[in-house]
Amino acid sequence: MDRRDFLKAAVAAALTPAFLSWTAAAESSRARPNILIAVADDLGYGDLACYGHRTIKTPNIDRLATQGIKLTDYYSPAPLCSPARAGFLTGRNPYRCGIYDWIPDNWPVYLRREEITFATLLKGVGYDTCQIGKWHLNGKMGSPEQPQPNDHGFDYWFSTLHNAEPNHHNPENFYRNGKPVGGIEGYASDICVAETIDWLKNKWDRSQPFCIFLCFHEPHKNIATDPEIIKQHYSDERLQYQYEISPAEYFGNVTQMDRAYGRLLKTLDDMKLTDETFTMFTSDNGPDPTGTVFGSAGEMRRGKAYIYEGGIRVPCLIRWPGRIQPGTVSEEPSSGMDLMPTLCEMAGAQVPGDRTIDGVSMLPMFAGQRITREIPMYFRWNGCWSSMQVAMRDGDWKLLADGDLQEFEMYNLRADPRELHNAAGLRPMAKFEELKEKLVKLHEGVKADMPKNWHWGPPPDEE
Repeated sequence: MDRRDFLKAAVAAALTPAFLSWTAAAESSRARPNILIAVADDLGYGDLACYGHRTIKTPNIDRLATQGIKLTDYYSPAPLCSPARAGFLTGRNPYRCGIYDWIPDNWPVYLRREEITFATLLKGVGYDTCQIGKWHLNGKMGSPEQPQPNDHGFDYWFSTLHNAEPNHHNPENFYRNGKPVGGIEGYASDICVAETIDWLKNKWDRSQPFCIFLCFHEPHKNIATDPEIIKQHYSDERLQYQYEISPAEYFGNVTQMDRAYGRLLKTLDDMKLTDETFTMFTSDNGPDPTGTVFGSAGEMRRGKAYIYEGGIRVPCLIRWPGRIQPGTVSEEPSSGMDLMPTLCEMAGAQVPGDRTIDGVSMLPMFAGQRITREIPMYFRWNGCWSSMQVAMRDGDWKLLADGDLQEFEMYNLRADPRELHNAAGLRPMAKFEELKEKLVKLHEGVKADMPKNWHWGPPPDEE
């Protein structure tokens, strides 16, 4: 073979699918991203300017929408805090994990050691892992009696059991790596971001990529907002009327979180980390619907503690330079349970094969493709503030049911995102029967997976 024939053969070999697949995998292994996941607390679907709020100012969070992808049909794993966080971390429906309700102080419920989190999996492939802010996956923070964040894969943690206490200003209930910190001056979002920045600058092992799980306390009550933010942005007297708080205090609380988050984004810029970091911002559930705060679910029905869209559909923005086209908007349904499989695929970690994983990787969506699911998205909370306690989304359709699966509501969310027109009793019945069969099977499968002889609840006083 002369030189010309050799070169032709070499080029042909280089263009084979096997070779291209190998080079893509090799390139991926060299470019494992840093990971920054931020989760707000009780932030509604309509509480960000980029999701349509006309008053609340969130310029830093909104920037992710222009620099990455805005998801219109993204769901929290549950309509309230502790179960949602279990779903984020494990990729499993919270009921499979034994997290059925929110967890109060000294409660015997926790995320069991048998559960495998994305932090554990990423740590296993060389990531330096950090958890900051609200944990809410045990009832005894800092106690060896129950698993702590480090038992679920986080090398470093600076966390509270649940809400910042007594409120967002000068909180007294943080733990750092198992040790109580005591009173800290400042506002919770500023404190959490300051700790995150300090970890990045002084504690992160730079020989490893990082994974940060930053869980804000805002805008969950009890709210405390910097008066300067209210004075600067929400001084209109029409926003000053009081219930437990004023609209100005709530709006300012979201802006307070945005201001702190902006400092973290700037730190990534200053440290030349932005282009190497997968950055995601979302919420743990919909807004508090009690009337004591002024969160917005946009056009969605109800809010936190409901299985309707306002309780589980939440904002989600993702920036991944070089992999996500800036300014993208996706209507593809996705879920917080997809987070763990997504991060595993990005990082080269193996998704556990010995248990049911409800989520799937979102990477196809980032390339404008459809997500393929074997298991439809399933939601459940026995404490829902309506008779509907179970829900399943399959494509554009959503089926809801009571806890006994005897009463049903059905909606085409593409045509009826506000869930105004119940189609469960309309003919033809083929779609309803198809969805009902899927829901019953899925419901029984989750029920079979639930831990045996485990604490149920509900807690003594609902949040």
